Amino acid sequence: MDGKHHTPMSRRDLLALIGTVAGSAAMYHAMTSLGFAAESTYNGPIKLNGDPNGASVLILGAGLAGMTAALELRNAGYKVKVLEFNSRPGGRNWTLRGGDTFTELGGNSQTCEFAPGLYINPGPWRIPYHHRGVLDYCRRLNVALEPFIQLNHNALLHASNGFGGKPQRIREIQADFHGHVSELLAKVTQQGALDAAVSKQDKEILLAALRSWGALDSSYAYKSSLIAAGHRGFDKAPGGGRGAAPIAGTPIELSDILQSRLWRYLQSFAQFDFQTTLFQPVGGMDAIGKAFARELGDLIHYNARVTRIQQGSDGVTVTYADTDAQAAVHQEKADWCICTIPLSILSEIEIDVGAPMQAAIEAVPYIASVKIGLQFKRRFWEEDEAIYGGISYTDLPIGQIGYPSMDFNRSGRGVLLGAYLYGLPSAYEFTALTPQERIADAVEFGSRIHPQYRTEFETGVAVAWNRMPFTLGCAGYWTEAARAQHYDNLCQIDGRIVLAGEHVSYMPAWQEGAILSALDAVTRLHQRVMKS
Repeated sequence: MDGKHHTPMSRRDLLALIGTVAGSAAMYHAMTSLGFAAESTYNGPIKLNGDPNGASVLILGAGLAGMTAALELRNAGYKVKVLEFNSRPGGRNWTLRGGDTFTELGGNSQTCEFAPGLYINPGPWRIPYHHRGVLDYCRRLNVALEPFIQLNHNALLHASNGFGGKPQRIREIQADFHGHVSELLAKVTQQGALDAAVSKQDKEILLAALRSWGALDSSYAYKSSLIAAGHRGFDKAPGGGRGAAPIAGTPIELSDILQSRLWRYLQSFAQFDFQTTLFQPVGGMDAIGKAFARELGDLIHYNARVTRIQQGSDGVTVTYADTDAQAAVHQEKADWCICTIPLSILSEIEIDVGAPMQAAIEAVPYIASVKIGLQFKRRFWEEDEAIYGGISYTDLPIGQIGYPSMDFNRSGRGVLLGAYLYGLPSAYEFTALTPQERIADAVEFGSRIHPQYRTEFETGVAVAWNRMPFTLGCAGYWTEAARAQHYDNLCQIDGRIVLAGEHVSYMPAWQEGAILSALDAVTRLHQRVMKS
């Protein structure tokens, strides 16, 4: 030891270091090993063997967790009933189309005025290839899927104080950043600074790899050339006939990229959750919720607001009120209860559970998120800028602009995801605005990236999840300390009640987390029933 005092590196610092040096994919897997995140553990349809002898289960919530539980329990011979707050299935699995209406807390109502065939997914909008549970249920329920485009190299990166506020193409920033870093590393390698770590043979291979990966010239320099243009694009693309020779553009200086901080958005495409291939249901994400609901039929009772959950030694009694004008109060009884109500709502409901589970219910806040859909007279992002799908990123309060991954190269109106704010300070700021103000701000900020907004915008719809009365937030937000203290207690079967949902998973905010949680709850509940 050198005798100096060393401050121990926290796991948070370690993850940040891994993310900086090795990229987000490596950081995700490090999070998995530390217990912060996990890949889907779905191994195929569950098997609930044995006769439940007429046991009944009341399921609270017809989101994907609740409907997954209902489907599997019904198939295993249980008597099942589902109570759902909304007049539709799916919960946060939701799609807005022309004619749809909804009212948020505070009384502001919106009617979506999108043209026929256009829609926005205010909740989940993509399915990673490794979310095998969601994909399997889509297959079993005949939900057609199509590709969701996460990375479009021709989409934009925008920094308010970088490049005079002019958006830059992702391909240019990515290629130039890789090129400059490759040149620096090649120089270090040539100068022998890596001799202690790299053998002579590996050094030669490394230089060849850097030259290829970074589009370097024969002297290992990254500069304007047709080699570099093959990665970042051309000032004048190759053509046909006379004057068809391409002209290479001038790479952006490394210092300009570093100062603009646009490099930070490149990690979004490397994250395990967002690596290709991703999918979306044809026609809207709610195709999944509707498919579950068709299978379950009248087992779902809609417009039911749960007000109390009681349990005794022989069963569970749930009190609920109709959400229509009559607001009649009813009670439903069953032997067991699976509750998928978001903790943000459940913490306000009287429920008979032990102190450990009650503390866990109250320990998890819900993160703020806002999505804004904007309809335009034409698909100018395709016609004017050759952007077909993908996402543009900005440091403006709107965060992201998402381009539709369907109906490419068609004339007529189109809808953009004009803002996606997740856990950002601006998400809370936008939530405090009226829907009309949110839409107006999204148009104003978006016009700094796409000037066409000003003349092409027609109508919009804005969903602030903290104001949605059935969730009061987007998703459960677990801290490391909260997981250590409360997560296991939240997972326990408390008497005759067990919880499920994305909040009872290590995949919060993902539909896969909701499904895996439901399958785990159903399996453990069935084992309890078989023993009793």
